[in-house]
Amino acid sequence: MVYTGLDLSRRRLDVRVLDADGATLVETAAPPDRDGLEHLVERLRPLGPIRAAIESMNGARFVHDELERAGWQVELADAQKVKGLAPLACKTDRIDAWVLAELCRRDLVPAIWLPDPQVRAERERARFRLHLVRHRTALKGRIHQTLVTFGVPCPVSDLFGRKGRELLGRLCLPEPWRENVEVTLAFIDDLDRQIDACERELRRLGADHRYVPLLISVPGIAWVLGYTIASEIGDIARFGSPTKLAGYSGLCPRVHQSGSHDWRGPLAKNGPKYLRWALIEAAQHAARSPHYRELYQRTKRRLGKNRGAKVGAIEVARRLCEAIWWMLSRNQPFAPAGATRCPLAA
Repeated sequence: MVYTGLDLSRRRLDVRVLDADGATLVETAAPPDRDGLEHLVERLRPLGPIRAAIESMNGARFVHDELERAGWQVELADAQKVKGLAPLACKTDRIDAWVLAELCRRDLVPAIWLPDPQVRAERERARFRLHLVRHRTALKGRIHQTLVTFGVPCPVSDLFGRKGRELLGRLCLPEPWRENVEVTLAFIDDLDRQIDACERELRRLGADHRYVPLLISVPGIAWVLGYTIASEIGDIARFGSPTKLAGYSGLCPRVHQSGSHDWRGPLAKNGPKYLRWALIEAAQHAARSPHYRELYQRTKRRLGKNRGAKVGAIEVARRLCEAIWWMLSRNQPFAPAGATRCPLAA
């Protein structure tokens, strides 16, 4: 067995190969495309079985998949934890590749879980819908900004509903603002159609998903959020407890302890940001349900209306996260304390 560190950049993959004693066997570089990786595999084939490590970043999964198909054993390393394990006074791509190879040789790679192609496809569907929604929100904000620029009041609650469209049609704006508003409205209409199509697809696929029918029984979670949460969690069996899942979501505060002192900071925000977004979005609605209303209102009273509302939503999101772990682990729908617990009918 030889040990390989791979440092990926936009146009180059730096490679360092070590033997079992830590001596350098090969130091080279290759293009991070399919042809370059095939050439690298053929060049290193005489060395025998290869165990490799590469930092998690954009493009690393492609390199991981290609090399694993060629027979390598490849791990994705958490970039932040690698820095903690091996702080460097001098940092270059060649040194980074050597550090990864050395961690691999010593079996100290802080490997992260890599979802299978099916889970990656689920995540891409849910994330692409959110990407479209954010584009639509930005376009709507641009039209509101145009109205403010020319002192036009907005007497309707929904500027993009029927009455709002009538108001926009009567506006007398100078050029090019008039034309820009018309083009922006056309973009919004097209995005509406694309988002509706995405949501229909998520609902169709979610009906056959092993987790989504359970998740939509939770207060505040419907098909879109349920599919998003399910795709971001992946396999619930990889979390040993509800605390582990809550920590993965990044909804727990940072903690620094020394002696008798205990400092609690802002949210850790580790893990997928889309999972954190979906849980907080669900918490905004669940806070009005009888199961979580008192918890939310008590936090608001304790911390004040503004800060208390934010902290209360995060607290509800953590509770939802813990409830989700129990539901998916036991294959049961949402059942608050005292409710009858029974498997969801197929």
